[in-house]
Amino acid sequence: MEELEVIAIDHGWSLMKTPSSVFVSGIKEITTEPALKDNLLLYKGKYYRVGGKRMEVRPTKVIDETYYLLTLAAIAKELKLRKKKKAKIYLAVGLPISRFGAEKKDFISYLSRERELSFAFEGDYYTITICKVSVYPQCYAAVADKLSVFRRRQLIVDIGSWTLDLMPIEDMIPDEGDCFTQEMGLITCMRTINEECVRKLNGEITESDIQYIMRTGESELPPEYTEIVVNGLKKFADTVYQVIREHKYNLQLTPITFVGGGATVMKLFSSNAGDNISYIEDVRANAKGYEFLAKVALMKNSGKR
Repeated sequence: MEELEVIAIDHGWSLMKTPSSVFVSGIKEITTEPALKDNLLLYKGKYYRVGGKRMEVRPTKVIDETYYLLTLAAIAKELKLRKKKKAKIYLAVGLPISRFGAEKKDFISYLSRERELSFAFEGDYYTITICKVSVYPQCYAAVADKLSVFRRRQLIVDIGSWTLDLMPIEDMIPDEGDCFTQEMGLITCMRTINEECVRKLNGEITESDIQYIMRTGESELPPEYTEIVVNGLKKFADTVYQVIREHKYNLQLTPITFVGGGATVMKLFSSNAGDNISYIEDVRANAKGYEFLAKVALMKNSGKR
């Protein structure tokens, strides 16, 4: 157990998250060796620039090399902080609970297809061994270390880049039969806002500008654009509560905890408020949860020996 480096990664459609880093889920091959090494990945003789513009959403994350290469970058970022360039890795990752059973096997195979590999990131060379890959349910992972302080029944609402997940927890255990996933995350919200900008003002704004307003509630845009963004975020928050209501949850009585990148949107732009509603605004919450769950599993396995 002491030899293994637990590295937890949340593979988002907009952002890659580890317990200590966040970067855009984007990668682009560079045909010649670039002058700058910032966010530069070298793998199997090819150079890739990590970050920049996010990749488009695909049917799955195992459809091509993108998320494998982003995984290497995430591993390097964690190892650099730990001052290690050679390590045995225990990868802890996640999937939506509603797709957990269907996608878990493929995701493990995808991430563990090479047991031993070498690569360079930002000029530093790494040699790693993938010893184990564990997949945990996202949303649940974000609150795994907080279950003991929750009420007997709690609704966790995870608003990510692409999906909205509802996960009821009863007596510290997810009620999988009532879990729900819908493709209406923050990317969908930003697309709707930009469609409105084009319709009313004949111009688009960058996702970065929208995300800044999402995170801070402040704007550097002209007032006419700011108004469209703020109204769009308010409508999105109202729609989230409508989905919750449609699943027979009483908004005044049900203890609701929002997690994921959308938690701050709900806090800043929703008209609903109450002592029953709480927010975990750290976008790295799921990654931190994967790390927590993996370390608990390692300790249990160690105790069985």
